[in-house]
Amino acid sequence: MEYNSLIPELTVKDINVTKKFYLELLGFKLEYERKEDNFIFVAFEGSQMMFEQWREDGWNIAPLEYPYGRGINFSIIAANIDSLYQRLIANDHPVYRPLMVNSYEVDGTLIVQKEFLVQDPDGYLLRFTD
Repeated sequence: MEYNSLIPELTVKDINVTKKFYLELLGFKLEYERKEDNFIFVAFEGSQMMFEQWREDGWNIAPLEYPYGRGINFSIIAANIDSLYQRLIANDHPVYRPLMVNSYEVDGTLIVQKEFLVQDPDGYLLRFTD
């Protein structure tokens, strides 16, 4: 396995809830885990993320309050964004922003993409794009 240059590691309340959300609902792949540390490393179509359950001796800089990760969102490319979106809807998982088409200017060029936003169980905001 090759590691990306930047891999966010997020603190979560319950690693089992996080694991179920990312693996079973979103379709991430479990690359490896350290059960004794309540830690997982997951991947999705080239994106990589790490999660560790909160613990007293962790890298805690302030108390964690829901929603975690305020002020940040993670943009994740999904090859089949329509299918992923429908899976969330079919499982009655709340969507933060519905599937839509947006345009963004990038160096004078207009980029058009489908996207939707969803919060994970700890409130981290995920933006899936095509």
